[in-house]
Amino acid sequence: MIRFLEPWWLLALLPVVAIAAVYVWRQFRRKHYAVRFANLDLLRTLAPKGLGWRRHVAAGTFLLALLALATAMARPSVDREEPLERATIMLAIDVSLSMEADDVAPSRIEAAQEAAKQFVTELPETYNLGLVSFAKSANVLVPPTKDRLAVQQAIDGLTLAEATATGEAVFTCLEAVRSVPADGASGIPPARIVLLSDGYRTSGRSVEEAASAAAAANVPVSTIAFGTDAGVVDIGGQLQPVPVDRLALAELAETTQGFFYEAASVSELKQVYEDMGSSIGHRVEPREVTQWYAGIALLFALAAGGMSLLWTSRLP
Repeated sequence: MIRFLEPWWLLALLPVVAIAAVYVWRQFRRKHYAVRFANLDLLRTLAPKGLGWRRHVAAGTFLLALLALATAMARPSVDREEPLERATIMLAIDVSLSMEADDVAPSRIEAAQEAAKQFVTELPETYNLGLVSFAKSANVLVPPTKDRLAVQQAIDGLTLAEATATGEAVFTCLEAVRSVPADGASGIPPARIVLLSDGYRTSGRSVEEAASAAAAANVPVSTIAFGTDAGVVDIGGQLQPVPVDRLALAELAETTQGFFYEAASVSELKQVYEDMGSSIGHRVEPREVTQWYAGIALLFALAAGGMSLLWTSRLP
């Protein structure tokens, strides 16, 4: 279907229609005048025998060229459906102080960052990817996007803070997933949450509430536990044990039909998106076809000029 991006330029058709009307009027007037013309020999000189209908072809083709040019001024376009991959992965990274423990070399947080960046590199470019960090609260650092560099830079810039709001991280990821444009598809996009943490929740809504919400939204949460039961961190000059809550992370993954891992690796992380479905939405984008109309106008103009030179030795 043809539509025009600047339809007011269609007013340029009016002068072309006016010229066409004047041409037709002149032809009728010429016939009327010819009947009244007494000197037939002179009339044959003015209108050579055999030209007949051909004299109108060049003029008509020239008018078509003008019509095409006038229409091109309105920037004609055709609607085209552009596929948009909606599959989304949200990375949620624990930035609580316990992630500073060095029982996973070089430290829990650095291992989590490295694994996350490798995951970003391996993730198919067509998927949306977002980033959430959580400590006492959860924050969207990068909303779902295909800009991988923005996500990697945000991962590098993570800073640690007190407390661990694991449940809030899941809720925040779900909100981010719902923000992905529908683009013609129904429902929320197919999504996965990848949560990297050392476990124990100390703030915000419970992990059980978060698991129920994610299961209801059909968004699996894959959890990756970092650390060992021997992990310790220096908090206020005292060494505090920070064991990993594997049970909570495993239950979160099981309830939402995700995967649970105790160590991060590229091969394990690949499983998170290899099972992902995808939902292709469509957005309608106008594709301008002005050059088509300009090209048609040029062809008509060349045809009109060629016929006029061939039959009358002059341009129309």
